[in-house]
Amino acid sequence: MRLFDTLSRRRVNLAFADGVVRMYVCGITPYDTSHLGHARVGVVYDTLRRFLSWRELEVRYVQNITDIDDPLFERARRDGKDWRALGDRQTARYLAALARINVEKPGFYVKATAMIAEMLPGIATLIERGYAYEADGAVFYNVAAKPDFGAIFQAPYAEMLETANQRGNDPVDPRKRAPLDFVLWQPSKPDEPSWDSPWGAGRPGWHIECSTIATHFLGPQVDIHGGGTDLIFPHHAAEIAQAEPITEVEPFVRAWMHVGMVYLDGEKMSKSLGNMVFVDDLLTEYSPNAVRLAILKHAYRDRYDYAAPELVAAEEQSRAIAQALAATGGTGRVVEAAPHRERFTAALLDDFDTPSAIITVVDVAEAITLGVVVGRDVRPAQAILRELAGVVGLFVD
Repeated sequence: MRLFDTLSRRRVNLAFADGVVRMYVCGITPYDTSHLGHARVGVVYDTLRRFLSWRELEVRYVQNITDIDDPLFERARRDGKDWRALGDRQTARYLAALARINVEKPGFYVKATAMIAEMLPGIATLIERGYAYEADGAVFYNVAAKPDFGAIFQAPYAEMLETANQRGNDPVDPRKRAPLDFVLWQPSKPDEPSWDSPWGAGRPGWHIECSTIATHFLGPQVDIHGGGTDLIFPHHAAEIAQAEPITEVEPFVRAWMHVGMVYLDGEKMSKSLGNMVFVDDLLTEYSPNAVRLAILKHAYRDRYDYAAPELVAAEEQSRAIAQALAATGGTGRVVEAAPHRERFTAALLDDFDTPSAIITVVDVAEAITLGVVVGRDVRPAQAILRELAGVVGLFVD
């Protein structure tokens, strides 16, 4: 399989010699109902898992839940809610919404709070090897210790700092040696949960949770690491900086696979802006298959500008597929669909080209519909259509 690797900026060839694919995807911070941008991430990697499994590979799919972080605590304070109950409720709502569009729960779905004991040895190792330092009960990563820090972002220092500041970095923290150093461990505020550590009671930083969970469940090297493009920096840069010194295995990830952001009216869909389209709302007007088709008709790396007419078109395609599966053909010459199956496979093997794969599925449906009109035997083609529709996660029964 060939995938575009964000770090090297080229398509890399991936083979899985032991028949196992080790895949990690960064999950949500569950403080609000999730929008179409989160659904897109869920659909893309769920479809990738289905495709790799269809190719007779064992997919070890791990995803985290950032159930301990500043946005969650801030929302809990604002609403006067318990942070843990808020996180559990929003996680359940997120999973339920994705299940409605046939996104299956990853094999390992891991809360950050369940892995804090496993984070501590990694932080200690980074201190011992000169990549981190303690300061007043906190531990910071020393970015100067890793000369290639931020290579995945490919931007000058000033731009890295500006981006990090927009995403939670405090450049003027007096405990830090440099503005871009990031937190591995920090003292908790009075109303925040706290765990014991060698550096004092507190809680972990955001970045250490993902590198810890990934290496704990998948080993020192991950085949495919996913997430939205908004996580490239600082989050994924920080994961590389942490994991490689701890495990002493490079590269940490064989292919960094990032999904483009979803936009609405020219603005990135986000909780902070409030310009969100929710899966549950879409499903009041459109079928689950239509929502899924609309998402997959966009190349995963591209920006997705949401527009309702695309859902209308996807609904028509969904009905055409359903009608082709339900049709009764004649006893004439068989409708040949095997070449479509080969074209479908080739598209997904080449940088996971879901738009071409969806076109192929629709083409099979159209061939069946035309075959019925002239009395041809469509049953073998229907079997292939059912198979391919299942790979892209459509409900076919």
